[in-house]
Amino acid sequence: MKLACADFTWPLLSHRDVLSLIRMLDLEAVDLGIFGGRSHVRPEVVRDDIQAWSGVLRERLAQSGLELADFFFQPALDFETMAVNNPDPAQQQEARAAFFDMLEMACRLGAPGMTLLPGVRFGDESWATSVRRSSEALKWRVDEAAKRGIRLSVEAHLGSNVDTPEKVAVLVDLTPGLELTVDYTHFTYQGIDDKEVEPLLRHARHFHCRGGARRRLQTSFAENTIDYGRVIKRMREVGYDGYFAIEYVWQDWEDTNKNENVCETILFRDFARQAIEASGKDSPGAIDRPGGTSSI
Repeated sequence: MKLACADFTWPLLSHRDVLSLIRMLDLEAVDLGIFGGRSHVRPEVVRDDIQAWSGVLRERLAQSGLELADFFFQPALDFETMAVNNPDPAQQQEARAAFFDMLEMACRLGAPGMTLLPGVRFGDESWATSVRRSSEALKWRVDEAAKRGIRLSVEAHLGSNVDTPEKVAVLVDLTPGLELTVDYTHFTYQGIDDKEVEPLLRHARHFHCRGGARRRLQTSFAENTIDYGRVIKRMREVGYDGYFAIEYVWQDWEDTNKNENVCETILFRDFARQAIEASGKDSPGAIDRPGGTSSI
């Protein structure tokens, strides 16, 4: 299991400097964030010339020595604009065109997979209606990505129409071929226990790690309450074959700009490496974690 880091962890640095920093931190791969209105590399810019921008990004990755772990596409600053399940026909058309452009870029970059957001509830519609429309929109996206050798996953998040493990499971059951980018912090924030999230690991294509606690979407390593030692053990047991991405962010949303992301990334890097090594041994061991040890 290789370690990755998100390029959107340090939005105040240039993109080239971020990639250099990730490599300097001795991480093997990068999650490339293509977010409307806020990332280093923005969809509204690169869509003007997918071929040229793909060449630019391939060159940056090659120069940094990083593998591409994930291609994470969010079309806008809000969750509604061009959401996969937006009921407005004009929005559906825009979302479809944007998806195909981003899928082309992901292919040109050799991305192993692509992460999307699952959608939200619109107006007073029922949850069942919302998630059914998400499933319908995601199914053809899964199929189109598969034709190009790319695995497609969604990240269940606060504010989405699948904000609990039970709802996520329904979406996965409704959508053959859909996988997950699992981030425990969106569930931990709500007070949902790790063990309730754990079954989602069987459907994981990609994984995000950062500190999290109840009512705190992002915390320091020391304040983290998620048992990542157990998570890594379970990932081994279910045959997870993806990257373990350390995904600190720095933005106003939910006060996720209160941490020093270099130090926190290093702490989780060392923790994860020790846990991954221990999980590969025949006999159980113990790893250091905030507040004590975790048997694995």
